[in-house]
Amino acid sequence: MSMADLDRQVVDCRACPRLVAWREEVARVKRAAFRDETYWGRPVPGFGPADAKLAVVGLAPAAHGANRTGRMFTGDRSGDVLYAAMHAVGLASQPTATHIDDGLTLIGTRITAPVKCAPPANKPTPEERDTCGAWLKQELALLRPTLRAVVVLGAFGWQALLPLLTVAWHVPVPRPRFGHGVQYTLDARDGGPPLKVFGCFHVSQQNTFTGKLTPAMVEAVLAGARDAAGI
Repeated sequence: MSMADLDRQVVDCRACPRLVAWREEVARVKRAAFRDETYWGRPVPGFGPADAKLAVVGLAPAAHGANRTGRMFTGDRSGDVLYAAMHAVGLASQPTATHIDDGLTLIGTRITAPVKCAPPANKPTPEERDTCGAWLKQELALLRPTLRAVVVLGAFGWQALLPLLTVAWHVPVPRPRFGHGVQYTLDARDGGPPLKVFGCFHVSQQNTFTGKLTPAMVEAVLAGARDAAGI
């Protein structure tokens, strides 16, 4: 299976009834500011090259962001912060992401999430996380030949991702703890190169509006991961 094949299968997924109902209701009702737009209203696949050296892992699509535009972190405030930081450190071709055809490309980096559908209140259930994790596990396996570093945005993404990394890497027990700026090196299970894992507070408005997370903090983590990945 190629990454393009995987992305096509992700888009057609209807495995979690609660998530399917919510994403489609949001797409039907819409937010007033976007009432004239056609919402994507489906699972959102990863975004970026299939031979990426660096992965950025979030939580799930935002109801009126990626669930509207069809591309990760596109069309919302979280994406404004993330893509500006990525552009500042040379990982994105432009600092903004407004719609799927805006010309944005990523440099050696793929953005993805453990949950592919927008969840109610931004809170997927553990069962939904585990069901959807099968897609991310396949994505990681496809990225394995080139992937050298991962930036995980937030504790939920960290908890969801670490068990899946056993597809190619040794994850210590007890598992490494999440924290902003933490760095861990996971040795390979398959004789290949190790993986460097970085923690970063999520680029949510809750964190950025309160000053818990600043653009400089995001840029610092991304720059470290960029260098570790060899981009």
